[in-house]
Amino acid sequence: MKKTASHFIGLTSLFLCILTLAITITINFIPLYRFDLTYFNIPESLGMSKEMIMENYSILIDYLNKPWISTLTMPDFPSSENGLFHFYEVKKLFLINYVIAILSTIGSLMYLRFIKKNRLTWKLVRPFQIGMIIPFVVLIVIALNFDELFIAFHELFFNNDAWLFNPSTDPIILALPEAFFMHCFILAFSLIEISMIVGYFTTKHLAFKKR
Repeated sequence: MKKTASHFIGLTSLFLCILTLAITITINFIPLYRFDLTYFNIPESLGMSKEMIMENYSILIDYLNKPWISTLTMPDFPSSENGLFHFYEVKKLFLINYVIAILSTIGSLMYLRFIKKNRLTWKLVRPFQIGMIIPFVVLIVIALNFDELFIAFHELFFNNDAWLFNPSTDPIILALPEAFFMHCFILAFSLIEISMIVGYFTTKHLAFKKR
């Protein structure tokens, strides 16, 4: 029973590590936003330069990432009270993600060390095999109906409607179209899927290779 519980905790740490690291990479992958600015013609639609939008986006990302930055002031995008409150809630989610990423990474390293020491790599093959299914299903849902997924995500993590920005009071939403967030979801779950595939074939190779 004790070994089963330890194995469950170890697997939970491992998959949380993969999830949170994928999220961390995605939310800090500035080239994706830079690409979408051009792809969706955002500078032209806003009548602003790409550099100006990127400067404001960098200020936003710094605020969301750094706990010591307590106020958000974007020079070219005024924000309403509701808008600032929503970004505050997003900031909390960012920081929670980083805490979980750090703790789960430590737990994963300890678990993998235990697995290697006791030659139990075979125990990871099936979990990675099953784990490949979930990101694949989510990617299909994104392709078929991202709108409902986007709404469900906000209803799950936010207990208010502050995320429903009004462009007249929070024009930053015009620089953050829903399609950009769709690309973020695709990137995050693609990274998870790749991790699961690599994990599956690596553990399968290590567990069943000829000695």
